[in-house]
Amino acid sequence: MEVDHIFIFSNNKGKEANDLVEFGLTEGSSRLHPGQGTTNRKFYFDNFFLEILWVVNEEEIRSELTAKTKLWERSQFKKNGNSRFGLCLVNSELTDKLFEKSEIYEPDYFPKDMSIDIITNEQNPDLPWTFRLPYRGIKKENNEPIEHLNGIKSLTKVEFETQKDSEKAGFKDAFKNVENVRFTESDGLNLILEFDNNAQGKIKEFSGLNLTVKY
Repeated sequence: MEVDHIFIFSNNKGKEANDLVEFGLTEGSSRLHPGQGTTNRKFYFDNFFLEILWVVNEEEIRSELTAKTKLWERSQFKKNGNSRFGLCLVNSELTDKLFEKSEIYEPDYFPKDMSIDIITNEQNPDLPWTFRLPYRGIKKENNEPIEHLNGIKSLTKVEFETQKDSEKAGFKDAFKNVENVRFTESDGLNLILEFDNNAQGKIKEFSGLNLTVKY
């Protein structure tokens, strides 16, 4: 499976992204999500982007349309212990089994009749909120900056640290033979991103995002 992007909910209006800039990442565009009540800051790479997401309109994110997504609950990770992470996969045949029983979400900010398949994992909220791109085929090109001062280029592996002793085999089974996405049990909910096969042999931790970067 190919990872398109990952979001991390912020509870500080996205200010945690300042640490990523100081680390040497070049910030890309931002986007407001009308009807969903969120906005973001983004960082693009050769094959992936990282999104720092936060709530700007509580009424919208808790509306009838958006409430079913459980994104509000994810945004309240500090209070309820939910995972703050969201995993977006490229839409391919490899993802079909995973999304067999998924829900459909039609965001207001999407073109009419466009929707995404989502897995809220509300029964196992220590797992990432998961979805796939609405279209299948070649990924859309963008004009975002992908050159970074620290030399990072491509995502090579993703690891989600999840809670111990929780029932989530059905979801995780879909990733058994996926080399670039792993789930490990831990005392905390954390995300580890490996870039360029850790070619520089360096590690950087961002405690404010529960994020570790290996590069």
